[in-house]
Amino acid sequence: MILTRETLWLLVGFAGQAAFTGRFVLQWLYSEYKKRSVIPTNFWYLSIVGSTLLLAYAIYRQDPVFIVGQAFGSLVYFRNLQLIAKNQKRKGISNA
Repeated sequence: MILTRETLWLLVGFAGQAAFTGRFVLQWLYSEYKKRSVIPTNFWYLSIVGSTLLLAYAIYRQDPVFIVGQAFGSLVYFRNLQLIAKNQKRKGISNA
């Protein structure tokens, strides 16, 4: 099987969508486990991975609506990780 440029970009798009969908599955299962609504830190990491891959795909497709939507989302995801780190530092919690 020959991997064409178009096939490669479709794989990038599907990988981004899988990561993006995976974050909702993670949040749902984690909340079920905790018996309350919880957003785990890995939700934000999956959001960044999915958003970055989808942004690359949107740029390749030259879709300005998709590009703006994914670019803005990444800012929110990084900010949430900053807030989590700041809160953990304030509480003296280590990520190690």
